[in-house]
This record gives sequence, C-alpha cells and structure tokens, in this order.
Amino acid sequence: MSPRTLRIATRNSALALWQAGHVAARLRAVVPAQPVELLPLVTQGDRELNASLAQAGGKGLFIKELETALADGRADLAVHSMKDVPVALPEGLVIAAVLEREDARDAFVSRRWPSLAALPAGARVGSSSLRRQCQLRHQRPDLRLQSLRGNVDTRLRKLEHGEIDAVVLALAGLKRLGLAHTISSVLEPETCLPAIAQGTIGIECRADNREILDLLTPLNHAPTWQRTLAERALNRGLSGSCHLPVAGYAELQKNASLRLRGCVGLPDGSRLIAGETRGPATQAEALGLRLARDLLQRGAAEVLRQVSGT
Repeated sequence: MSPRTLRIATRNSALALWQAGHVAARLRAVVPAQPVELLPLVTQGDRELNASLAQAGGKGLFIKELETALADGRADLAVHSMKDVPVALPEGLVIAAVLEREDARDAFVSRRWPSLAALPAGARVGSSSLRRQCQLRHQRPDLRLQSLRGNVDTRLRKLEHGEIDAVVLALAGLKRLGLAHTISSVLEPETCLPAIAQGTIGIECRADNREILDLLTPLNHAPTWQRTLAERALNRGLSGSCHLPVAGYAELQKNASLRLRGCVGLPDGSRLIAGETRGPATQAEALGLRLARDLLQRGAAEVLRQVSGT
C-alpha cells in the first residue's frame, strides 16, 4: 500500500511556493516514495495590502490561515519564512525543523545608483519594514522612505516605473526567485541589521504528530536552529512581536561560540539602541534573553512603548 500524500500549506506567492517546493524536494530526497502536494492559501496579510504591517496587525497575518489548515487537518505541515513567524505559536503547534539559512542580509536595488551611500539627498527609497526604515533613516535622515507592500515583483515594478529611486529587499528572497542580477549592492549588518531569522525557512506541524516530526528530523539544520533560537529569544525578550522595529542577527564562530547583535529604534531614525553579546552556542536562548535585557535597560523599553503607542 502506497504512503498517504503529505499536504504542505503555503502562501500563494511566488517566493512562498518556491520555499514550499524546496521543502517538498527535500522530503522526497529523504523518502523517495513519499507523495507530497502543496496546499496554496491566500492569507489575510496578502489581502490587506493598503495598510502597513504594523497597522494591519503584524507579520503573523501571513501565517494564520496556514496554521488553521494544520489545526483542522487539511494540511500535515506548513512552510514559513521564519521572519514572519511570531514568537508565540498556537497551542499544539511546533516548529519542527529549519533548513540551512540563506544569506540573511538586505539587498539594495536601484536602476541608477550603485549603493545606499551613492543616493542623492531626498532620494525615494521603498520599504514597508519599520526595522529597515529606522536604520536607514538613522544613517541617512535626508532620504524619503516610502512604505511599500506587495510581492517582490510588485516592488521591483514600482522601481522600474520610476515611482521610487531604490528599494531594499531581503537578499534571500531575490536569490531564491532567480533575481540576484537585480541587486545593486548588499547592505552589511553594520549598515542594516537583518530581521529576526531572515533568510530561514521553517517547517511547522502539529506537536502530537510523531510520524511527521520524525520525518522532518533529518531536514533540521542544527547551526541554523541555534541561530534561530538566539534571535527569536531576543525578540521574545524585547516584545514578542515581529512588526516592531527590532533587528537581530546571530553568527556562529569557529570556537563553537555565538555572536548575537540586536537593535531597536524609532521609525524616524532619531534614536537607535544597539548592542551585542557572545557566548556558547549551546546557550543560544539564554544569550538572546540576556541581550534583550541589556537593550531594554539602555532605552529599548521606552522606544518600544513609543512605537506601539502603549
């Protein structure tokens, strides 16, 4: 008797479908006889494109329908960009595996200008991310940052039509979509610290489904898992939200230690609280929480209160 078909819930965007297809290919490599099919879904975040993510309720809007499909049995697993996943998961669901991280940095894309530093005063830069806006404005208060929602093609089209002078996008997404040739330059973490878990694909399933959990175990990339734990612990310690201007980036060192950098800022760039910590990679979550406490004590708590309006 042939095995039951595994159903993978995914957003219906080109990037999400690529990621889900990649997970399906990895599953077939582990169990060649395993039938796998995609279950594309349109999420609330995909429908509400006129409001900013902060106004609409945060990036969790991109995964709620997928998690509902898991809970009601329509799907066996769901594939996410981990930067879109809130730190608190619904009861009964777990992140069972993360794949090896793609380049986590941001990419600067422009038709005329080779880099952020080369942009003239008053240039229009598209970005819907408060994290990017606060860091870019902190360095270049002369720029005009414009909120930009929609998929990658939509954002690049606005650039092509001259509605903006440049756009900042996740490097990982451009590479996965075969659009690396559009990149003018890469923003180093010292210029724009990445989003929490940016570039990481996560696989979510029901916590009580031992068959699926065992199937996903070989797919988990341990170094990426440690980096993800540290960054998500930092986010949890700061606010538990993925739509506030919080950045975090963990790097594994040669001596099995972990370097974790984080920052919180006001969207207008007038204030930026940054810091870092180092320690054993086996203590990833503790390092994330420690850096969160440090940032909060140095002003991040007040910054987050101002941004959230509480």
